[in-house]
Amino acid sequence: MRRPWVVGVSGASGTPYAAAVIGGLLDAGAAVDLVVSRAARLTVLDETGTAFRDAHWRDDLGAWLGRDLSGADLAYWPAGDLAAGPSSGSYPVRGMVVVPASTAACAGIAIGLSKDLLQRAAEVNLKERRPVVVVPRETPVTRSHLEHLIALHDAGAVVLPASPGFYGAGASASAEQLVDFVAGKVLDALGVPHSLFRRWAGELGAGRDRDRDRDRDRIGPVGNPDRLG
Repeated sequence: MRRPWVVGVSGASGTPYAAAVIGGLLDAGAAVDLVVSRAARLTVLDETGTAFRDAHWRDDLGAWLGRDLSGADLAYWPAGDLAAGPSSGSYPVRGMVVVPASTAACAGIAIGLSKDLLQRAAEVNLKERRPVVVVPRETPVTRSHLEHLIALHDAGAVVLPASPGFYGAGASASAEQLVDFVAGKVLDALGVPHSLFRRWAGELGAGRDRDRDRDRDRIGPVGNPDRLG
């Protein structure tokens, strides 16, 4: 039986996080059901220049992710389709990620508003006690936002703010490396294997030193290995 991960993309800034999570799931051979809110379409267009259309979702998703999706186990459900598979607890899924999660999406899920499929699917997965990871990105936060995040935590969700660590790549980390760090933490929370970031091994800078030595051997003394990658 097919049991996908549901990925909900809401309208907060941070579509690279969603792209990295989707890509990581596909790289792990997982099936993915995708829900993109109406507000998220505007954010995807603004941040990537790529339109996301219901009738051309696979082509648009491929352009957004920058990868060939032939052979990928993907399904797409319009956010307005409240009769879609993920709207029911009897629809078999592994769990759900909301990335990025806007304050409105967090509030709607926390109070059971179910104003669209993204919120409904998240609520369904919570009530079915499946893994749910919510990735808020907006900052600073208000008291009401914190209360909604606490409610999500108490309902069983993992609240995973988009707060990248620097120990894997150092202070000169690229935006891609920081995005991958957050996406990797999401996949860790789901129990999905990945190699998106270097894990802490108990030794300060050890991994970065090895990388610099490797790059120095590869490019010679003239290059600047700190600017590679």
